Order: sequence, then structure tokens, then C-alpha cells
Amino acid sequence: MSQSLDPVELAARLIRCPSVTPAEAGALDLLQEVLQELGFICTRLPFQEDGTEAVDNLYARRGTDGPHICFAGHTDVVPVGNADDWQTDPFAGDIREQALWGRGAADMKGAIAAFVAAVAAHQQAHGDFNGSISFLITGDEEGPSTNGTRKMLGWLQDQGEIIDDCLVGEPTNPDVLGDMIKIGRRGSVNGVVTVTGTQGHVAYPHLADNPVPQLVRLMAHLAASPLDDGSEHFQPSNLEITSVDVGNGATNVIPAQAVGRFNIRYNDHWDKDKISEWIEARLDEAVGDAGYALELSHTGDCFLTEPGPFVKTLSTAVEEVTGRAPILSTSGGTSDARFIKDITRVVEFGLVGKTMHKVDEHVPVDDIRQLAIIYEKLLASYFA
Repeated sequence: MSQSLDPVELAARLIRCPSVTPAEAGALDLLQEVLQELGFICTRLPFQEDGTEAVDNLYARRGTDGPHICFAGHTDVVPVGNADDWQTDPFAGDIREQALWGRGAADMKGAIAAFVAAVAAHQQAHGDFNGSISFLITGDEEGPSTNGTRKMLGWLQDQGEIIDDCLVGEPTNPDVLGDMIKIGRRGSVNGVVTVTGTQGHVAYPHLADNPVPQLVRLMAHLAASPLDDGSEHFQPSNLEITSVDVGNGATNVIPAQAVGRFNIRYNDHWDKDKISEWIEARLDEAVGDAGYALELSHTGDCFLTEPGPFVKTLSTAVEEVTGRAPILSTSGGTSDARFIKDITRVVEFGLVGKTMHKVDEHVPVDDIRQLAIIYEKLLASYFA
């Protein structure tokens, strides 16, 4: 790799910016400085909704023509927990035992640094190129995702920006670099079921209305109702009950209210409307004479980027560097790809995620350098 920028050094510098969501902490400043030196036009995009914390974001682009490939990611990181539990300062960016240690090493400052290094190497090897490269970097991925990627995408559309393909640098590999490319994600919906009764003494049940049995019936019926058997690219949808709460610490009181919570991860047999209708139908089947209240919160719809030239180009680059043919997967949780899919094709490939969000988060330095080579090969083929 004809590389003029060391991705490990840049990743370490980014880790030294303690950008616990939604703090910027100098991470975007550093990234902007490096990208401007590479000829990118940078635009800072701070957003804030009423009642939320302000979030800074960065959009950087070099080139004005197509094809246009965008790298999307985030510089915000999750809290470190108890720093004393770490073997090293979580924001020191230390290199030891052939690994880079610190919060964000895997998720996902290492991948950001790798793509920056890939761009630098591509420019050094090829000079000017026909097309555009951009970075879409938010400080609000690990938080509520209110003032980050979604608002940036709205700004891009207002500016008339057209992205042909997007690569998100999330840590997609379960065990070793080259394991897996994410070509889609399941949708996610959170549900809250509330049953209201009448509080009373347990010795006088005829004077009360116990909501707990009704809630138990509703939640049990939901959990026992199969959703589907999966599809070509997706595992079966699943419903998990996450909480049943009556807020009652007394043993001699019938509570006035009972609340159950659940989450469904659904595949491409469903969309937001269909899954909402299914939930309501199942609850209505079990409700009997009593009523219930239902609140649904959709955090992302299911999507799939059909395997095509862009996926093939990335897969080829991964296999050439690692010797592994990556699995094309839709497993795991959600990411900002769930927003990006509304405007362009999007896939995800980054580092190994074994230690992300954990104490002693770290990644092998060789993985960061190999990832930079993969990204450079992707760019070379993309603009060939």
C-alpha cells in the first residue's frame, strides 16, 4: 500500500479525543484538519432539537462529479464504565501487544482512520480521479440518533447532493477481519402494553380489578405467536419480552396498573405498517373483555441492499487482502445504515467487533492496516 498516512497513528489520535456521546471533544476538529490537507471541502453541521443536547457533525467531499462514494461513520463513543477496570487509560490510545487500546478502537475510530488512510494512498497512487469521495461523520450514533445522520441526510438532499454508494465502517466482523459484510439490517420496533385496573386489598378482590392477569395473557399470547420462518437473506423475525412491571413492592395490594415491554426485530416479510398491524391483531385476539393501551416506537425499518457490482467489488477487495470470502449478512442490531438506505445503496464493513463497548476495547494494529488496504483496493476498483 503506497500510504502517506498511518491509519494506526490517526486512530490513536482520534481515541485521545474523549468524545463520549454527544461530546465532540476535538475528534471532528482533528478529522477536518486531516481531510482539508487532503483537499476535501469540509462543512460542519451542528443540530439541536428542543429538549435535546446539541450535536456537531461533519460532511467532507472531494470532487464534484459522479460516481460518488461516501464513507459514513461516527466519532462518538459509549461511556467507558469504571475506568479503573481498564488495563490502560481508555483515552490514551496506547499500542501494546500489537494492538491499539482505547474506547472507540473497534467502534469505530479505527475504521474512520483506515478510510482516511485509504483515500490518502489512493490520491498518492492515482492523483486526480473522475468522481467524488465524501465522509458523512456524525457525533450522534451511540446516543438517541436525533441530531446526527438523519438531519445530515436532510441537509444533503436540500443541497442537491447525490450519493451513488455508501460504505458504513461499523465493526461487522464477528471473529476475524474478512468474516462478514452487512448488506442489510432487520427492522426494530419497541412496544409498551399498559393494562389499567383498580387498586385494592388482596383480601377483597371483588372490590378491586387486578390488571396483572390480563397483562400476562397479552404478553404470553404475543410471545407464543410465530412471526415467520425467515427469508433468503434474513433470519426469522423474533419478539422478546423485555420487561413486566407493576411498580408494586407490597404483598397485600392489588396494583392499579401493569406495564409490559417488548421488542421485535423483523425481516423483509414485514414493514413498519405490517408489523404494527400484526401486533395489534395479536393483542386483540387475547384481550377478552378488558382493554389495553399500546404504544409503538419504530427505530428503523428493515432494508436489504441486493448483492450487485458494489457489493461484489467490496467482497473481492476483502478476499484479496484477507484470503477470506466474506459472508453477506443481515444479522445483528441497527446502525445508521437504516437511515442512509433511504437515499442510496449502503453496505457495512469495518473491523472486528469482539471488544466494542467493553472494558479494554482494542483491535490488532495489523487489522487496521489491512482494513486500510481493503478500502484502498475498493477505491481503485470503484474509480477504474
